[in-house]
Amino acid sequence: MSSTFMGLETSKRGLTTQQTALYTVGHNISNANTDGYSRQRVNMEATNGFPGVGMNAPKVPGYLGTGVQAGSITRIRDQFIDNQYRQETTKLGYWSAKSDAVSQMEDVLSEPSEYGLNKAFDNFYASLQDLSAKPESAATRAVVAQRGEHLADSFNYISTQLTQIQTNLKNEISTESGKVNSIIKQIAALNQQIGNVEPNGYLPNDLYDARDSLLDQLSEYFNVTVDYTKSGGNALDIAEGSMNVYIKLDDGSKVQVVNKDKGATLTANGYNPDVVDATTKEVKSYKHSAFDGSDNYSAFTDFTINMGGATSTISYDQFDNVGSGKMASLINSYGYATQTTDTWDAGTNEWKATVDLTAGGKVLSDGLYPDKLGELNVLAQKFAEEFNKLHTAGFTLGEGATTSTNGANFFVDIDGNGTAGNNKITAANIKVNSTILGNNNLIAASTGLSEEGNGKQAILLSNLKTTTIAGLNNASAQTYYEGLIGDLGVQGQQATTMEYNSTTIQLTISNNRASVSSVSLDEEMTNMITFQQAYNASARMITVVDETLDKIINGMGRVGL
Repeated sequence: MSSTFMGLETSKRGLTTQQTALYTVGHNISNANTDGYSRQRVNMEATNGFPGVGMNAPKVPGYLGTGVQAGSITRIRDQFIDNQYRQETTKLGYWSAKSDAVSQMEDVLSEPSEYGLNKAFDNFYASLQDLSAKPESAATRAVVAQRGEHLADSFNYISTQLTQIQTNLKNEISTESGKVNSIIKQIAALNQQIGNVEPNGYLPNDLYDARDSLLDQLSEYFNVTVDYTKSGGNALDIAEGSMNVYIKLDDGSKVQVVNKDKGATLTANGYNPDVVDATTKEVKSYKHSAFDGSDNYSAFTDFTINMGGATSTISYDQFDNVGSGKMASLINSYGYATQTTDTWDAGTNEWKATVDLTAGGKVLSDGLYPDKLGELNVLAQKFAEEFNKLHTAGFTLGEGATTSTNGANFFVDIDGNGTAGNNKITAANIKVNSTILGNNNLIAASTGLSEEGNGKQAILLSNLKTTTIAGLNNASAQTYYEGLIGDLGVQGQQATTMEYNSTTIQLTISNNRASVSSVSLDEEMTNMITFQQAYNASARMITVVDETLDKIINGMGRVGL
């Protein structure tokens, strides 16, 4: 037969279990606005019935229940939705960074506008047309020189601003690499804490949430995948264990960055200027090493991954797929090494240390900013060469002590060179010949020697507005520039559209995840009332049992008293 006090134990179990459920409700309500928190639930289960199985088990009518217990406290998560969210976060990270990079470039180029490079071309050509009508006018010649200088300054300004943004992208790559390393270290530290708790039979739900939140952050930068290692000991079957994190590469292979309580350190590498001419600031050789803190352009090559002293590398082409995370997008915008004449040692399967430019070495790079800066450099050089070719064929204005001669190069580089094949003109250094700025009569507007009223050469110079140039894909200078702007516009539109689409999809998935895991105050209030009533009922049951025992103890055997 059952114990006289069995009812007390059964009701006490009800009290403690309902109390645990109430405390869990309180914990959920307290964290209703905590980012990354997953609502928790007490999994109640009936305790073993009475009597137990055995030879000496008492014979009673029926199998009596002995109450309830809290089997475990688990968090409510959907792994499938979590994976969806992280995959979309990776895509959003890529397109958001791409959109920002394109937007900054569009702000600098500012086309169409009254102040852009295209307008500078128009004004310069217009001044040449005016010069063709008044080739002897000093005022008109001064305008040509000033507008030519403005055109060169426009090239210089755009190049300087784009180079500065490119430098900012380099710094951002270094900064974001530091953030990635911090996230990895935090995940490894949480793995250690979880590994200390789980073997004791507990589920550290709040630590799980913190770890998953960090994984969400990491998925913004790289396409990541995870697996788990069980903790052992008395860990519950539903315990997650330590999280192992991998960067998933384009070919489907994986590189581990978190192994239980060990986290890797990622270092961005590139070709940094090694030997630089002190006078001209010209780079003589590059060295393959970690990104430095300078403003020099260093074409990205790879990440070094150091995991507890063991190192490996992943090059950009291993994770450069579209939508592969913010880091891939930043590198694509900043620039990455594509080919060098002294780069990859197939025998040792590693990058060589240096590229000696004086010995014919070369570092080629690709990416949004290197491409556009390269196109601007080609535009500046080929336009200047074609303009100079016509200008040197014309004749200057002979006046006073000045004798009419063939014109000099109108546009030159930093060394004063402007002849095709013998100059280093770029968008950054193009300028008007200082001798022409000092004496506007040296502008060659005439097709004949000492013909003051002859402005035919100025007409030929102004006709460059529509003249195709072989070095510019057989397009005129302005058409070539408009094509550059058009391509940038297409990239910007694509990035904006894809960012919007990814944001919309991520928001939808986030709402789905919230419907599963987030705290609903209405639901918690309902649960609170439910558990409170169950607690009160258990308390009332104890009172009933107490009254029964009181009757047995104090009332029996007192007949007639």
